[in-house]
Amino acid sequence: MNSNLFFDFTVDKAAKMVYITREFEADQSLVWDAFTKAELIDRWIAPAPMTAKTKYQDFKVGGKRFYAMISPEGMERWAIQEYTSITPKTNFKMYNAFADKDENPELPGSEWDHNFSEQDGRTKVSISIYNESFERLERLLEGFTQGMKMSLSNLESLLTELTQK
Repeated sequence: MNSNLFFDFTVDKAAKMVYITREFEADQSLVWDAFTKAELIDRWIAPAPMTAKTKYQDFKVGGKRFYAMISPEGMERWAIQEYTSITPKTNFKMYNAFADKDENPELPGSEWDHNFSEQDGRTKVSISIYNESFERLERLLEGFTQGMKMSLSNLESLLTELTQK
């Protein structure tokens, strides 16, 4: 991992917000693809030893991604994302909620806002996550923090692999 790349993970419990900013040594279009194409998302989003599998994705406003995180024992934890806004290559927003295998959401969920910018060959991704429920935020926070850091490290490895091809 390149320790010169900016990384910040901040939680504002009072506002029910999580803020993540991470730099990657990769072109903005490649980082965008890694966040918006199921075949790439599935390669990095799950913290080890888990894996991810997307059942379907329709990346458009009003479209959805339905996916599972799968434990080594085969336990599936499903989630559904609905895309609420897309500005190609620079921003997308989505509503995320856990779900059962039949796509019934477990509410409340969270609102995610992803921003992408590039400077000097580095792409910065800034993510703001608003949790509707303080209790949900509290319950998820410890595992989410560790898992998200692992996922972003996975993404850095994937981007390195893809840029060296």
